[in-house]
Amino acid sequence: MKAAILVETNQPLVVADIEPARELSFGQVLVKIHYSGICGAQINEIEGAKGPDKFLPHLLGHEASATVLDVGPGVRTVKKDDEVVLHWRPSDGLQGEPASYQWNGRKVNAGWVTTFQEQAIVSENRVTRIEPDFDRRLSPLFGCAVTTAMGVINRDAGVQIGQSVVVFGIGGVGVNIVQSAALASANPIVAVDIVASKLDWARRFGATHAFDSNSPDLGQKIREVVGPQGADVVIDTTGRARVIETAYELTHPDGKTILVGVPRKGDNISIYSLPLHFKKVLTGSHGGSADPHIDIPRYVRLLKAGKMTLDGLVTHEFPLAEVNEAIATVRRGEAGRVLLRMD
Repeated sequence: MKAAILVETNQPLVVADIEPARELSFGQVLVKIHYSGICGAQINEIEGAKGPDKFLPHLLGHEASATVLDVGPGVRTVKKDDEVVLHWRPSDGLQGEPASYQWNGRKVNAGWVTTFQEQAIVSENRVTRIEPDFDRRLSPLFGCAVTTAMGVINRDAGVQIGQSVVVFGIGGVGVNIVQSAALASANPIVAVDIVASKLDWARRFGATHAFDSNSPDLGQKIREVVGPQGADVVIDTTGRARVIETAYELTHPDGKTILVGVPRKGDNISIYSLPLHFKKVLTGSHGGSADPHIDIPRYVRLLKAGKMTLDGLVTHEFPLAEVNEAIATVRRGEAGRVLLRMD
């Protein structure tokens, strides 16, 4: 089967044939992947944002739509022919051993879930069944973009009705954070990005205000909207140190700064920490603390009830053979969610 392999940091992925293990072990599931999303996490892996990568060569990807081809011993939550979402947050079911593959006589590491490939061996607790008639092109969004965003608002920030929310970075996760804030009846909801089309996008998903992050008087503009002391909740999806510092500065003394984007190693921030001794909170999000087997069915129900939308979230689609072009599209910062198509 074809897969995109990260062989060397900061180099193009290699698309090649790999061979899986002959038999599934305890808690493993074999799936045929239909679509995989590309997240900022994969860009960070390719660029070595967290430092030297000791697992090279390895596979990538953590959100996808798939069909179950086979299950290993002990698997009980899914069966052959089930339509499923693959996700990186652990959920119901067993945690099997990380998969590995062979490529030209070399071991290729894969972890508990990877999705930049035609078929994958994944851990049962990274698989959640979804209704068979659900659009395979959209269901990968439930693997990270939607579940992370909803979790950031519901769990990490605990947004209450009428609280003000500011979101820095309107990508696939950021725009869903805006939508989630609107669902929680936050007000006002301020979107910040450097791309004008993304600000228009944010307004469609519930932002009440939108500002260019390069504006020299950005802080003043935001305070005019949320109040002079800052916003109740400020969320950063960019992972950029200077943006994080701005987000913290614009947070109310009793508010929360939630960091979703992952900074590069050594990209440190400088803040005045005294407010943290009182009521101000600065914290990082781990996928919105999502619990996929509980959250995904809830969000599907919201979607079917017309309470939320996925329309327009996927902006680009590429075949697996063009994975490096797809990654370049994500890097340019002008896309929403970019998909790899395996079928």
